[in-house]
Amino acid sequence: MRRASREQLSLALMDARNYTLQILARLEEGLGEDVRVPPSPDTVPPLWLAGHVAWLAEYWIARNPQRGLGPRCPADCVRLASIEPQADQWFDPRLAPHEERWQLPLPDANAVKAYLLDTLETTLELLEHTADEDDALYFYRMVLFHEDLRGEELVTIAQTVGVPLGLALPTGVAARPALLMPATRWTLGWSEDASFALDIERGHEPVQVPEFEIDAQPVTWAQFVEFIDDGGYDREELWHPRGWQWLQREAQQEGRRGPRHVEQIGVASGAVLQTMFGKATRMGGTQVVMHANWWEADAWRAGPAAASPPRPNGRSVPCRARAAASAGATCGNGPPAR
Repeated sequence: MRRASREQLSLALMDARNYTLQILARLEEGLGEDVRVPPSPDTVPPLWLAGHVAWLAEYWIARNPQRGLGPRCPADCVRLASIEPQADQWFDPRLAPHEERWQLPLPDANAVKAYLLDTLETTLELLEHTADEDDALYFYRMVLFHEDLRGEELVTIAQTVGVPLGLALPTGVAARPALLMPATRWTLGWSEDASFALDIERGHEPVQVPEFEIDAQPVTWAQFVEFIDDGGYDREELWHPRGWQWLQREAQQEGRRGPRHVEQIGVASGAVLQTMFGKATRMGGTQVVMHANWWEADAWRAGPAAASPPRPNGRSVPCRARAAASAGATCGNGPPAR
């Protein structure tokens, strides 16, 4: 999608918007017409998030007379008026910071869905008359990536508040021997071609990656339960200092001694009982670990249950992932984004 043509973008933008509308409909069904969730620093109001998706697309495409300049377009260029007079006050994150979004007089779900549909129609009409060139398509590609990102956030909100989405859970994985990856030189950063990439992805930095070993499949619950049983959540030496601070805060607030949403841990079987979209679900020992954050994954890596040696530099992870995938490693798939 970074090099998507005009025709590809048209189909992908419709697909992404349909997905946003489907998730919003599920949230409305589960939470009621106002789609309210408890205020939290980790989430945002679903209606605000959905409205923001439409707002950003309109702001950078329909309201932007200089959109054809692509990445050379000034961020502060003059904008046309929105089709929704209150859109900026509601959905512009600069005017509506996180802590204020919970008190905003947001429109109801029907109005937000109408805004999503209207802005998509305008985007597609403008795309139809846009040159099939990289600069001209830059913001269309950008809003597609943005909507996919926000779709993942809507799924996270549904998991947090317990709204079922009907998504399939990953199946178990068979253990295979670890893979030995040869030393290599890897260049970090996205290429300086005309394909879509954020500024923070641009640039090049060569990194020398030593030989390493990596599991051929994601960490399973049986492996992670072994880490928990070995006192992994009580051994400060396994945790990054900031990770240990995070864990102590979580332990005080939630009594956490396992990944989020885990209700019971079966040490003998390696299985866990985990709440998935509001339903208690047994996760078998061969199923991949879900809802462990970076701190937990890093602590597991430092523990005795981890088969691979510590990585010399976290920046080499993209190289390792790509090299391992080419050698036959498989990635863990949670509920699909689409």
